[in-house]
Amino acid sequence: MFRNSVGPFKYFTGVESLAQIATRDDRVCVLNILGGESSDVTPVGHAWSGGNVVFGTSPGRRGQVLETPQGDIPVYNNVREGLEAGHRFNCGVVYLPPSAADDGVVELIRVNPELTKIFIPTEKMSVHDAREIRAMAQARGIDIFGGNSLGVADSWNQVRIGGALGGDKPGDTLRKGSVAILSNSGGFTTTIAQYLRMGGWGTTTLVSSGKDVYIHYAAPEFAFALGNDARSQAAVLYCEPGGYYELDAEFTKPVVACVVGRWKSKLTRAVGHAGAMSGGGDDAQSKERWFMDKFGVDALFSPERPVCSAKGAVVTNIAHIPAALSAVMAKNGVQPDFAPEGTMELKPWFGSNMGLALPPELDLPVVRAVPPYDTQVDALARQVGAVFARETLKDASGASQMDPKTQVTRLNGVTMLDAAQFSLEGNVGLALLKEPGGENDRKLVNVAIGAFLNLHGDATLAAAQAAREAGNAPNAVLTAALAIVGPRRTERSRAIARELIERFAAAGLRDALDESFDTSALREAGGASLLAREPDPRAQAMLAGLHERGARSVFVRFVESLGGHPSADAVLAAVTTTLAWGPLMRKRVSRLTVECLPAWMQLFGTLLGASVDASRHQPTRFCGIAEADLLGKRSLGEVAYHALLHAAPGASELFGFQTLVGLLLSNGPGTISAQGAKGAVSSDGPEQPERVQLNKGLIGFLSHCGYAHGGNGYEGVAFLLDQFKDTGLVDPGSAAHGVDVDALAARYVETYARYKADKKNSGNLDIQKIPGVNHPVFKDKPVNHDPREVFVAELMAQRGEHNVFHDFYRAVVQKLYDEGVSRNVYCVNIDAVIAALLLKLVWPAYRSGAIGADALETAAFTIFLYARMLGCAAEVDDHLNRGRNMDTRAAASACRFVA
Repeated sequence: MFRNSVGPFKYFTGVESLAQIATRDDRVCVLNILGGESSDVTPVGHAWSGGNVVFGTSPGRRGQVLETPQGDIPVYNNVREGLEAGHRFNCGVVYLPPSAADDGVVELIRVNPELTKIFIPTEKMSVHDAREIRAMAQARGIDIFGGNSLGVADSWNQVRIGGALGGDKPGDTLRKGSVAILSNSGGFTTTIAQYLRMGGWGTTTLVSSGKDVYIHYAAPEFAFALGNDARSQAAVLYCEPGGYYELDAEFTKPVVACVVGRWKSKLTRAVGHAGAMSGGGDDAQSKERWFMDKFGVDALFSPERPVCSAKGAVVTNIAHIPAALSAVMAKNGVQPDFAPEGTMELKPWFGSNMGLALPPELDLPVVRAVPPYDTQVDALARQVGAVFARETLKDASGASQMDPKTQVTRLNGVTMLDAAQFSLEGNVGLALLKEPGGENDRKLVNVAIGAFLNLHGDATLAAAQAAREAGNAPNAVLTAALAIVGPRRTERSRAIARELIERFAAAGLRDALDESFDTSALREAGGASLLAREPDPRAQAMLAGLHERGARSVFVRFVESLGGHPSADAVLAAVTTTLAWGPLMRKRVSRLTVECLPAWMQLFGTLLGASVDASRHQPTRFCGIAEADLLGKRSLGEVAYHALLHAAPGASELFGFQTLVGLLLSNGPGTISAQGAKGAVSSDGPEQPERVQLNKGLIGFLSHCGYAHGGNGYEGVAFLLDQFKDTGLVDPGSAAHGVDVDALAARYVETYARYKADKKNSGNLDIQKIPGVNHPVFKDKPVNHDPREVFVAELMAQRGEHNVFHDFYRAVVQKLYDEGVSRNVYCVNIDAVIAALLLKLVWPAYRSGAIGADALETAAFTIFLYARMLGCAAEVDDHLNRGRNMDTRAAASACRFVA
């Protein structure tokens, strides 16, 4: 069919046919045979090739051996020793670093006159060294393959030399056929062979040419040998940018050229394999044109537009190679070597769309796994929820991370800037379930936490009030209350949650809001553990609140259908399991997380409730809000605002409050508060999660807050109060606030400039910083911005919200520059934003005298605690699921004694 003989090559090549590249008669010596790469791949190739490696070298290791399935390979100090021991070889493989590879080649050539082929896996040899060994090899009649090559293989001869072609089981990929392969990429040489096999095409000889700047056995040599190989009816070339080798190749048989790397043409420096850069004439698109000219085609081949000729086709995706080859060979009247064996398309054994509706081309069908993996996948399918690998989590977290460049923290993948736009109850879901949920979820959270806000007659309130009256800071007050909410208070609801998960997972429930789901069989199986002997007031109030809100839940419906008197623990567990069911089924959260969720709701409710004075807890009212209103109408954000600031919020106030909470959720695992929470879990021992006290985790967070971390938000508020005290400001949210902000900023900057000058003149350089101004990361530009501050400013502007305090801060940084006090325009940082938002909320009450400076400081601290309790709960849950016992401790070697 095709001409199998071409004339002599233009310069020396000992290999005249591809059939001569790797034969059963070849005998191999491997330099640095005990090195990391060689010791992995040589035993496999040696065994598959029937034992073709006669010896190897490794200086100083004479007498050692490399064990292989085909027998031990002896090791000598150098090549001469191996020859003197009676071994003979014609192929050398050089596993040496770039600086030594040329010495290895020289050694092989000088001491072994029988040498005919050298294979160099070494990457990034210098061009100087490559040219030297090329000249020496040409003079001695020796062929070189490489560098940066994964060697060669021959499917007909079942031989592999100098690399890893075919992987750990070459016979699974390298099936005898009629197609030769030349590839710049070693890994893709094997991949292409597998693609061809799936398409019905076997292989003859495979050559990994490498992609160093200097390629010794390249496309011209390959094309020559291809023309003389009667076994090879066609070839596949995988080409990367760089070099003109392909342009010089003269093919006499059909070729499919896969050209990749268009993106490299935009680069101004090399990456990865040596490749063309911007401005070269050997980029990917140039090579595409070379091949199209050779084949007489005017476009690339694709399944949608199969452009090809009898000479060949050009593709840019290796997945298109089998179809292109079949099309080209069909024009030559040649059929595939054997029946196609399948496809290389992704065949997932399991999957989850995470609740997303994907288009058909992305929604890959799940297929049954091959044995023995099928039984393992079945077991995974039966597993409820995620299971996380345990690891040391000192200064690490799977819940939060801060971007050091932008200083923006993410909690469970959501930035605090986005979280600032969620409701308080939405951020409860984000913290523990990794997603803020929808409207129904917010209704459930409002009831679950709202049921535990009123602490009238409870020991938690007594403990908190005693701590408050003793003069403790807000964090210490809340610590006293949470110490009462120990494991025994929450164990019943957690046990019921565990039971509900077990029963409903076995029943096949996928959607916790499925009103058509039949619970009759579950009801018949009994539910005595979910019922109380007498009517439970809290359970009744929760159910009434759920009905009033129109909340939906299969679990709540099941509890109500049991007859008798549902317990508050059962209703709480039903609510929290509904909340978590979606993330649990999608394996976003673990079963352990869901079982702990009832306890978290109790803890959050207690913390919020204990933050207000005992006098505001009454038998059926909390902060003046009736129980029915609390559970049936008010949002958690509204209640928290009312509790803290003694007034019902309007829409603008509520949004500002929720923005504050979202911004303060987390600042990454390195914060003192997060370290306290993680340390509490670590010391309890998360590897035995049933022993970890969740309330203790929150106490760890609370004990690591204080006036420098948490209460420091008041510094910005105090600064603003001092600046605005005589302005007569009535409404800081009005565009017509009546304050000359520029004049106010100028007056302050003038005072600050004198203060700073006096300090310098006196030799005292301990100059007080302006709260909320400048940042150690966002500095040194002519005009600096904290991206978090910019985000909030733009968000408020989109909503038509005004804040004179924020405006003042922006005026101050500009005036500091204008008056020469600063060398550039400082940024207004996120602390200033928080102070401005908070003061805007409390200004009416402060101006009227309803709250004083002390109460304002407490409010600033408490808002921080409201927010950070959620972020630290996420850290506790993460550490509980992933951490190891005592993993937050510092090694003794990392500690130092200070005299």
